[in-house]
Amino acid sequence: MSDYAKARELGEQARETEWTRPSFAKQLFLGDFRLDLVYPVPGVPEDAAKRGEEFVRAVRRFLDTRVDPALIERTGVVPDEVINGFRELGAFGITIGEEYGGLGLPYLYYCRALMLVGSYCPALATLLSAHQSIGVPQPLKLFGTEEQKRKFLPRCAKGEISAFLLTEPDVGSDPARLATTAVKDGGDYILNGTKLWTTNGVVADLLVVMARTGKKISAFVVEGDAPGITVQRRNSFMGLRGIENGVTAFTDVRVPAANLIGREGEGLKIALTTLNTGRLSLPATCAGNAKWAVKIAREWGTARVQWGRSVGEHEAVATKIAFIAGTAYALEAVSELTARMADSAATDIRIEAALAKLYATELSYTALDELVQIRGGRGYESAESLVARGERGVPAEQMLRDSRINRIFEGSSEIMQLLITREAVDAHLSAAGELINPDASRHERAQALRRATAFYAKWLPTLVAGSGTLPASYPDFGPLARHLRYVERTSRKLARSIFYGMSRWQGKLEHKQAFLGRIVDIGAELFAMTATCVKAHEDTADLGRRPLELADTFCLQASRRIQTIFSMLWDNNDTQEVRLARYVMEGRYGFLEEGILDPSIEGPWIGTPEGGENVRRKIP
Repeated sequence: MSDYAKARELGEQARETEWTRPSFAKQLFLGDFRLDLVYPVPGVPEDAAKRGEEFVRAVRRFLDTRVDPALIERTGVVPDEVINGFRELGAFGITIGEEYGGLGLPYLYYCRALMLVGSYCPALATLLSAHQSIGVPQPLKLFGTEEQKRKFLPRCAKGEISAFLLTEPDVGSDPARLATTAVKDGGDYILNGTKLWTTNGVVADLLVVMARTGKKISAFVVEGDAPGITVQRRNSFMGLRGIENGVTAFTDVRVPAANLIGREGEGLKIALTTLNTGRLSLPATCAGNAKWAVKIAREWGTARVQWGRSVGEHEAVATKIAFIAGTAYALEAVSELTARMADSAATDIRIEAALAKLYATELSYTALDELVQIRGGRGYESAESLVARGERGVPAEQMLRDSRINRIFEGSSEIMQLLITREAVDAHLSAAGELINPDASRHERAQALRRATAFYAKWLPTLVAGSGTLPASYPDFGPLARHLRYVERTSRKLARSIFYGMSRWQGKLEHKQAFLGRIVDIGAELFAMTATCVKAHEDTADLGRRPLELADTFCLQASRRIQTIFSMLWDNNDTQEVRLARYVMEGRYGFLEEGILDPSIEGPWIGTPEGGENVRRKIP
């Protein structure tokens, strides 16, 4: 079996194969627009809402009076007193149940708190989210035993920081090549290996470690100060200069068997399931970034005068401001909708959470990039430099740098597109999986053809017409109804396109990543349009027509992007560009690299420090 086939088989084993609850996004990719799954939006119990609002207000006061984001950016370290302040607020246990010492708040208020923190200091948002979204609390909440929960969750809630360790120097998104091992030794496991990019790992008290047990991968809770653990270095990055991210080595680390999460071999499943809700933190922080960009764009667009008018009145700048504003409203809508769906647990949000992560990280970065462009040289200049010469220190360039990692965190945009595609076309694969499986036998293909024929004979006629063709559809939404009709019609067109792609490429479809990526991007835009219309409809009760204006403009922007993506599904240069890339890697165009000097420092392409002093930092 090839390495690719092994990786694919391992990924399939880790997937949740059952759909026990309905999924709005899954149906959307099938051309079935189920507005009833997201509207009316699930509510939050009154008591939980009250406690959530109080907590967010407390976080705002704390940030405003006791946190200096410029200091964190300048020193690259989050002060101990800031971390201890978060402990006092209970910010390390926002979603941990009250029975385990946490605040027990809904995801909605977890996300609102992260939106607030992310707008002020993204490094702090990363500290909190890495601890709660992918660190010890979430996998134990979903897969831990009661004994494990009572042992570790109170510690996490009190502020013992946790980290998630999966990536290795030679292993990114291909877990089939994981090298860290956990070998059973009596009542313990012995861990050996090296983990890279361990966010919070330099200061963590508790670790979730993925290691190979035989041929499969398992998950363990490991004490951060266990003998044999060495934090070999603290990494530095383009942005997020306050995060404690390092390289962690395990040398004969003894871990009690009682610390195994779930069963042996369930590690990847635990990781993927954890991320279904864990990914909600990134859309929240991205929404905070975009909303901050609106504030700065408005202030600068009004104050800065060029050629007798405020720059915001010039069409070239005005269109950028409109994009930032529409995007900010949409990202907040996407974040809130997915969080409330997670709280209600009435639907399966594995696709929605992934779409929200992909969409928010891409568009928020673009919004911040446009903000830098609007501010011109002042956008490129650091806040510290601006202050030094007497101007307001607006950290636009820092926010852009800090947000860049979001497109890579917790699955790069490209990996997210592949993950979403696999889930979104699950119904197709259930019916015709062996038909498009390049390794299937002739007999298996024949059986699949019969199943596929029956499935598509029933399904394809539903993609021709629907209520979206009727002007009276969605009367509750007033002027936004036309956008929901567009979403419904376009979802059917999207489903037809998936079918055409399967028919055209069959077993080669999984390698048509550019095509699949465009399919996912269209679905993400449709999901965002739906979330925005739903939010605007809800917000009009308190804000009048203003939310409708934002939603209308955003939906028009999104529909233009969708039209462009559709035009590239079948008319593109993908084949030529793949061939050209192969030529580049073969060295065919070596002359392109002449006339330059490479500033890279000599060293191996892939490797980790050997031995070295333990640089782990303990926060009192």
